[in-house]
Amino acid sequence: MTARASASVIGVVLLLLFGVVLGGVVAAGAEAVAAAAGEPGFASDADDDPTSETVALSLRLDGDAVALTHEAGPPLELSETRIAVAIDGAELRHQPPVPFFAARGFRGGPTGPFNLASDGVWSVGETGSFRVAATNSPTLKPGRTVSVTVYVDTDRVSRVRGTVD
Repeated sequence: MTARASASVIGVVLLLLFGVVLGGVVAAGAEAVAAAAGEPGFASDADDDPTSETVALSLRLDGDAVALTHEAGPPLELSETRIAVAIDGAELRHQPPVPFFAARGFRGGPTGPFNLASDGVWSVGETGSFRVAATNSPTLKPGRTVSVTVYVDTDRVSRVRGTVD
């Protein structure tokens, strides 16, 4: 009787092991399909593209002013660059065109490479800033989280977040 009992225990253990391995294979396959499709929560092939370079930025928020400093990475041609600003997850109604002198939803002209009078290249060490007008929405208020994403053509090259003081 003990030989039969141990045989069924071994059989159950082998079936459970087979189920766990099969589940892992299915999960890995599903993750690979979702990543290739660019599903949220999964790494996409674009992030693994060795030709797309990452740019390190730092973000400083002061009242209605947003300042971005290019800390590391290749220089960015502003004619190919787009900046997307979101406050507490909601994108600004009017996004900052770069470079610009005056734009709807922003106070005054921007500084540094974001200004139309710049050389049009954002290099390491340069800080560009702009002021969000109260007519833009959502507004910058203390405690809100600001996310700034920088794209070159359609490739995201950097994203920084901070909280308004």
